Amino acid sequence: MREMPWRGAGVAIPMFSVRSEADLGVGEFLDLKLLVDWAVESGFHLVQLLPINDTSVNCMWWDSYPYSSLSVFALHPLYLRVEAISENIQEDIKQEIREARVQLDKKDVDYEAAMATKLSIAKKIFACEKESILNSKSFLEFFSENQEWLKPYAAFCFLRDFFETSDSSQWGRFSEFSKEKLEKLISKESLHYEVVSFRYYIQFHLHLQLSEAAEYARKKGVVLKGDLPIGVDRNSVDTWVYPNLFRMNTSTGAPPDYFDKNGQNWGFPTYNWEEMSKDNYGWWRARLTQMGKYFTAYRIDHILGFFRIWELPDYAVTGLCGKFRPSIPISQEELESEGLWDFNRLTQPYIGQELLQEKFGASWTVIASTFLNEYQKGFYEFKEECNTEKKIASVLKSFLETSMLVESEEKLRRKLFDLLQNVALIKDPEDLRKFYPRFNIEDTTSFKDLDQHSQNVLKRLYYDYYFQRQEGLWRQNALKTLPVLLNSSNMLACGEDLGLIPSCVHPVMQELGLVGLRIQRMPSEPGLEFGIPSQYSYMTVCAPSCHDCSTLRAWWEEDEERRHHFFQAVVGSDELPPDQCTPEIVHFVLRQHVEAPSMWSIFPLQDLLALKEDYTTRPAVEETINDPTNPKHYWRYRVHVTMESLLDDKDLMKKIKDLVRGSGRCYPQKDLESGQANGGGSAKLPLGSELPSLAQTNGIPNREAVALV
Repeated sequence: MREMPWRGAGVAIPMFSVRSEADLGVGEFLDLKLLVDWAVESGFHLVQLLPINDTSVNCMWWDSYPYSSLSVFALHPLYLRVEAISENIQEDIKQEIREARVQLDKKDVDYEAAMATKLSIAKKIFACEKESILNSKSFLEFFSENQEWLKPYAAFCFLRDFFETSDSSQWGRFSEFSKEKLEKLISKESLHYEVVSFRYYIQFHLHLQLSEAAEYARKKGVVLKGDLPIGVDRNSVDTWVYPNLFRMNTSTGAPPDYFDKNGQNWGFPTYNWEEMSKDNYGWWRARLTQMGKYFTAYRIDHILGFFRIWELPDYAVTGLCGKFRPSIPISQEELESEGLWDFNRLTQPYIGQELLQEKFGASWTVIASTFLNEYQKGFYEFKEECNTEKKIASVLKSFLETSMLVESEEKLRRKLFDLLQNVALIKDPEDLRKFYPRFNIEDTTSFKDLDQHSQNVLKRLYYDYYFQRQEGLWRQNALKTLPVLLNSSNMLACGEDLGLIPSCVHPVMQELGLVGLRIQRMPSEPGLEFGIPSQYSYMTVCAPSCHDCSTLRAWWEEDEERRHHFFQAVVGSDELPPDQCTPEIVHFVLRQHVEAPSMWSIFPLQDLLALKEDYTTRPAVEETINDPTNPKHYWRYRVHVTMESLLDDKDLMKKIKDLVRGSGRCYPQKDLESGQANGGGSAKLPLGSELPSLAQTNGIPNREAVALV
């Protein structure tokens, strides 16, 4: 590192959240040019997005979830600007676009209406110019370069629509993918070739529009930062074409954490890393190569998944009763040597009459007769037809249709899940002589009702499993996979390392030159309630909030206790904090972050808008992008002001620019002769597609490259 390392600032906003005067109800790739202009004028060198891949699995608003990819290569049709597809759009279609622009200009994204409108209009334009476009030199070059993923993607979309499901097991002879079947399906002689080629056409124009925006950003000296999701939808092109790369009877998630005491279940199948290694992780390398066409940096979603993943059975609904893969389990011999032998008692739900009465009150007998069998006096087990979380959810729904119980379905489901999760150990379904301690084992009555010796043994084994025995294995696993990603492109890699962090993670990230993430209210340092930005290391991205938590303003209003703690410990005031997050408080927090030693300070656009009272009239809770506790959250937040209006707001841009300039961070400086932005401040570095980038050999950063950054 040189004496004064380069430090930059950026803005983060999902593509769908951007609003412009030209869009059709949702942010579009060409809107990035406006966002880049605003970033430069505000003193930023970076624009960060959420994933932009096609997620059209269910063909409804559930698909608004950007981390559940239908294809890890295809771009999302949602972000297409239909008006820019052709220079020869008929007047009646232009009128339709103008009318749609008015109809779709809503407070939030109407995912289904925006998708339906764009595809409908695009089909009309396609019908007029398909021959000329599909035979053009530029399209043929695009097709040749991308056909490996483009052909199966187009075929999948056709089959999904034809069979009205993305579940390929319902597709008859097409359930199992083969190249021979694929070639017949997409043949130019087939009756449905026009339907298939329409998908080529859409992807071609998405590529052109995103490439135009990416090139514009490079010329302006702005880094476009993408997002690499950890999973793919279990009903996706990738699981159809490469089923051997996935463990389809499992589901990924996260153990209980800041976001949810019951853990998270994302529903993606886990990866078969052993199979992936056979071609040196070719699928991953192809993903990164594709991303590198558009982005200069990327965020590795849940980088912990490359060390180990929280794996759940596919019949789980919550994320609580899982285990890490890979991990070294507790063997039956190990337990027996410690004097534990009653494995049924430890692994089966421990349900006594007293617990039932405590949870369900006078209704306990109705619940017991519907869901449970009494296997011995006062003790119960779940019936076969409701002995998993998914079965319980299904049976409960039917039960409530005829039941007189007044308690809500959600509360009853939660209580029944609590009964099912009341175990001390989880048996490995692949090897019944191996066991895993249930997360937060000491919270269960199954544990509390054991004798002291058994409790002591299980506490020791619990701590060993989660915090000691796996470290070497997880380090080894990450050093096999992560260098392959890093060497697949010249993009700067940043890892989202939030959650339960094994001690091996940060040393490995440091060894590989990976930039970590620091969110002030979710500190990675033990014993701290709030992170201290001035103490962050250089190889980090720091931010006051992110898409997975409430904005700075919303958090301030919803969490009174922590607001008081923050005002006292961080602001340094013994006075009562104001109920609202005033622009002065926002400025204080942003200044802390922009002055941090971190390589990047990246701010959600909502937090930047809160610097000005004019933009705080909307209820703060409406600015939250995601609710991690809700697996069916509707991702639809739209900025309530257009990018054109923000570009006209010189006052806000000055507030932000003054923050950046006063922090010692580099800021874009317009060259009077070329009109292009260059690195300002102390560094004076030209910011093209090369900056910042880590040249690497076998995953280890080259010293000269790190010095350049």
